[in-house]
Amino acid sequence: QAHFVESGGGLVQPGGSLRLSCTVSGGTLDHYTIGWFRQAPGGERKWIACIRGSTKSETYADSVKGRFTISRDDVKNTAYLQMNNLTPEDTDVYYCAANLEYFESPNGGRFWGQGTQVTVYS
Repeated sequence: QAHFVESGGGLVQPGGSLRLSCTVSGGTLDHYTIGWFRQAPGGERKWIACIRGSTKSETYADSVKGRFTISRDDVKNTAYLQMNNLTPEDTDVYYCAANLEYFESPNGGRFWGQGTQVTVYS
């Protein structure tokens, strides 16, 4: 069974950048749609972006358009979320999810990583 692991979270100052990675083991990435989500403590998991496995097309939530970029390298079995111009409001736990079908709802993610913490501090 495919297993997804996020990495790349950490501490960053406002205006800074981070690149999150989502790597699959026990399978290959190429057929999966990959989604990134964020969640605050006690809050709902919110969709950020998706990239399809078939067409590699990208979609974004309005809140991150122009600042975040989703990408993938199927040879490395890794998807990425490049986050620029970060603000304290971007502080959350970030998750990647995968499914063979396209999804934007957390209910659509079949496989989930364990999450990686992003903290933007002044």
